[in-house]
Amino acid sequence: MMVEVSRDTYEQEVLKSDLPVLVDFWGPRCAPCLALMPEVEKLAEEYQGKVKFCKVNSKENRRLVVELKVMALPTFLFYKGGEVVAKLTGGEVTKENIVAKLQELAS
Repeated sequence: MMVEVSRDTYEQEVLKSDLPVLVDFWGPRCAPCLALMPEVEKLAEEYQGKVKFCKVNSKENRRLVVELKVMALPTFLFYKGGEVVAKLTGGEVTKENIVAKLQELAS
């Protein structure tokens, strides 16, 4: 299950999470984002209890996207203890790369 977060809920859901967090920045017109989403949702089930999965609709949360310096879609930020420990963006975003970062995060 993925938690939809906004600027108002980002701190509570992501930065204060007890679990490591993957944040998926996506957009309704981003074809790669939409193609990847079912795969990411499957990973969310697989890593349930180990990693928290959140998603941010960049179109509806432009201020948050700018504050976090997300320049391209899709972008995945990986958090541990409230700090960004890894980032995948643009062409780096593949299921294989996401899984590799998740394994690092969950260990």
